[in-house]
Amino acid sequence: MTELKGALIGCGFFAVNQMHAWNDVDGAEIVAICDRDPERLKIVGDQFGIERRYSDAEALFSDGGFDFVDIATTVQSHRPLVEMAVRHKVAAICQKPFAKTLADAKAMVAACRDAGVTLMIHENFRWQTPIQAVRKALDENAIGTPFWGRFTFRSGYDVFSGQPYLAEQDRFIIEDLGIHTLDIARYILGDVLSVTARTKRVNPRIKGEDVATILLDHESGVTSIVDVSYATKLSKEPFPETLIELDGTEGTIRLTQGYQLEIANVHGTRSFDVSPKLLPWASRPWHNIQESVYAIQQHWIDQLRHGREHSTSGADNLKTFALVEAAYDSAARREPVDIGAMFQ
Repeated sequence: MTELKGALIGCGFFAVNQMHAWNDVDGAEIVAICDRDPERLKIVGDQFGIERRYSDAEALFSDGGFDFVDIATTVQSHRPLVEMAVRHKVAAICQKPFAKTLADAKAMVAACRDAGVTLMIHENFRWQTPIQAVRKALDENAIGTPFWGRFTFRSGYDVFSGQPYLAEQDRFIIEDLGIHTLDIARYILGDVLSVTARTKRVNPRIKGEDVATILLDHESGVTSIVDVSYATKLSKEPFPETLIELDGTEGTIRLTQGYQLEIANVHGTRSFDVSPKLLPWASRPWHNIQESVYAIQQHWIDQLRHGREHSTSGADNLKTFALVEAAYDSAARREPVDIGAMFQ
């Protein structure tokens, strides 16, 4: 089949991973890039041999010549860029977080739906090899019906050195990291009825919260806990691993540090190494995330070619984004928040 041509908007910190992954994806080619910073535009353009370079997104879309756009910019620009893609009938991938508000996210989904334009959110964490292994074990009924879960990302890693703007955000860990962990919880245990959250700011040099504990009541009856921290100093730094505990009617699943998956049930206890691949362009400890970037982008192309729904479509990611908004609301009000009420 003919390769699908794409354009990347935003040449910042994380977009380099996306460009490397696009080089590996079967059936896709990035033919143009766009960024308002001429230095970043030159660095990425030279590194990946992209001749078409733009400082203005409107000019990029006007020239056209591509089938999809990968929007890797900061959240403030997401809605106008997605709506630009809609006007030009170009399928769009949008970086997380989806939008500034749930109302904006709903409007983006509606605009794409009404125009028949495909929209996927670049929610790559559920595509990590160890997360996929947990989902596979559940799908194979390894522990019966789950009734409790915990999804943990606790670290002392200095994320601010590579992304200093994170220290200036009024909302930090839930919006930047918790959004991934909440999406994993939804992916593994299903949609959520209500959210109860508590947050803390331990690091005095940042504006937002760096610790959050979130209780989820899932539609299936499962109770789960999402706990995230960038203020936790451990003897062995687990960054960037998400650790998972699941209890079921017939056994338990534990995804532990070092990408070890343990399944205990009536057949005994089995352990598996579910480490991610170290891609040629990747580096430790980021390789887990980097491999998932490749996986979600290959998924984008495969589904786009066949006209199938994407795992993290805009409509699906609305439900994850609602959990983020509900968590902040619950922490502020110190009471549970009904998710259903957010969609009425």
